[in-house]
Amino acid sequence: MLLKDKTVIITGASRGIGRAAALECARQGADVVIGYSGSESSRSGVDALIEEIQSLGCGAVAVGAPAGDPETGDKLVEAAVSYFGTVDVFVNNAGICPFHSFLDMPRETYLETVNTNLNGAFFAVQAAANQMKRQGRGGAIIAVSSISALVGGGMQTHYTPTKAGLLSLMQSCAIALGPYGIRCNALLPGTIETDINKEDLADQEKRDYMASRTPLGRLGRPEDLAGPIVFLASDMAAYVTGASLLVDGGMYVNLQ
Repeated sequence: MLLKDKTVIITGASRGIGRAAALECARQGADVVIGYSGSESSRSGVDALIEEIQSLGCGAVAVGAPAGDPETGDKLVEAAVSYFGTVDVFVNNAGICPFHSFLDMPRETYLETVNTNLNGAFFAVQAAANQMKRQGRGGAIIAVSSISALVGGGMQTHYTPTKAGLLSLMQSCAIALGPYGIRCNALLPGTIETDINKEDLADQEKRDYMASRTPLGRLGRPEDLAGPIVFLASDMAAYVTGASLLVDGGMYVNLQ
């Protein structure tokens, strides 16, 4: 019960990494605010997630609002305070990656990616941090960045800068928020099987290649991120801030 009596906000929590993190946080005793896009297609999954969290003996509430909207962070914080009285952990997980070549990248694709992945994250982190400062007892902020913050991708020229931006945001926020006892860290997943890359990994040859590039011999699962998120959220990481943790099965260090 590493997160007992804590309230955790997670964006992009209706599926994938966010959903796995929400469930593990609840298993560790936390009440959870589920941020999701607000789309009707996501609602049934969100309702099922709430039921599953409640079955674990914890509270859950959902806030449907686009991650790229600057007001969404305020809505998430308001829900957390209204239902649970506090914000102890904020996990910025929401993100998109519509693969596209660089030279003919539509402006709307670029702008949507940057707004969803980085601009919305900035304002949401700011909202959570201000609430933590008001509470006066610190907190933990975790951004799900990517191995793509460190390496490039020919079909990801709009995506990789946003993930590098999240990593940099956590480093700077660690300095800015350290005096208030707020820890800020980044997770850098490798190739994790989620909806964001489902179409890309449908190519069996590419799928096999990506698995072969990983020393552990398999692609990642959303659950592989849940443990590291709980660790960084918990008091076990009380002296960890400004850090970046690769969760990639060893892909980044595999040069051959």
